Amino acid sequence: MTTVIDRERLAATFAELCGISSPSRREGKISAYLKEAFAALGADFVYEDGSAVHTGSQSGNLIARFEGTAPGREGFFLSCHMDTVEPAEGVEVVRTGDIFTSRGDTILGGDDKTGIAAVLEVLTILREKRLPHPTIEVIITTCEEVGLLGAKHLEYDRLQTRYGYALDSTGNNHVVVGAPAANKFKVEIKGLAAHAGLCPEAGINALSLAVAALSTLTVGRLDSESTCNFGVIQGGVATNIVPERVLLKGEVRSHDPAKLERYTREILTAFEKAVAEWSPNPASGAQRPSVSFDIVDDYPCLRLAEDAPVVTRINRAAVACGKELRFTIAGGGSDANIFNGRGLPTAIVATGMDKVHTVDEQVDLANLVNLAELLLALATE
Repeated sequence: MTTVIDRERLAATFAELCGISSPSRREGKISAYLKEAFAALGADFVYEDGSAVHTGSQSGNLIARFEGTAPGREGFFLSCHMDTVEPAEGVEVVRTGDIFTSRGDTILGGDDKTGIAAVLEVLTILREKRLPHPTIEVIITTCEEVGLLGAKHLEYDRLQTRYGYALDSTGNNHVVVGAPAANKFKVEIKGLAAHAGLCPEAGINALSLAVAALSTLTVGRLDSESTCNFGVIQGGVATNIVPERVLLKGEVRSHDPAKLERYTREILTAFEKAVAEWSPNPASGAQRPSVSFDIVDDYPCLRLAEDAPVVTRINRAAVACGKELRFTIAGGGSDANIFNGRGLPTAIVATGMDKVHTVDEQVDLANLVNLAELLLALATE
């Protein structure tokens, strides 16, 4: 007999979660809520890890384990993140029919409370109906929105399952099986300050050197697999002072690790060349400009084969509950990239959230129910 999702209970859980403010690093309240919820649902193991000392969050990541009651079936994990972007204080959920929004001056929090609500509903059904299921581990991370920090510092040795699903994407009935790797970088150019009106010749204009380097680079779409962006430029003190220092921050992404390395190197080379080719003059004396770099390997590629168990399993679940999935390649990174980099194959499942990271964010209850149905099929197929 088909088990039906309790729409109104799911809706109430989602609204309650959205009403708990949880911007990145201030996840203490929702963490406490979830620990109580998992315990009430009969979790065999509820653990808050020690990642907070690394992330600066009020909470560590949470791991809840529900031991299998169906012998011989391989377990899996479901992952969501508990933090949201801002503005997120005092979220007031507005429901119009089956559409959830905020009152308009905050985000709603569907990213990623859609995923959490669906997980709680499925766990509730499994407990109520005493449905046989494999071991299910629930991973709820902190600080996803500020650099995937919770996932980067998760205590992976606490996990027993070896693959799973990150519930964290817009859309409906699609599964992300590929995502790029990314390098973040900072470039600092140091020149020499001087009065821009009285003796500009005595200065070394760091901003001009940055422009010279940037003029030789391609930004935006580099090829079908790669992108580059300079998102922050800081420098200068006043219009009458030759800028002595300029800091640029950017990123390179690619689905091909070799291309990622090559494009990152090209950026560094462009700035080194601009500084090396600077022409001195007598007024500036022996001073020369310099450039320094800080490169962070932000996250690795996500790449799942069609026949990977994590993919074939969700395909079977979709067939079992009458859904047709679309498998896609994404352009951004998520906790799933980090999990895959740690040897835990992880597919990203769309949760139905829409217009995320804006005050116009909305969620359709029908999409949330659809996600819960798919997850229930994963647990029981």
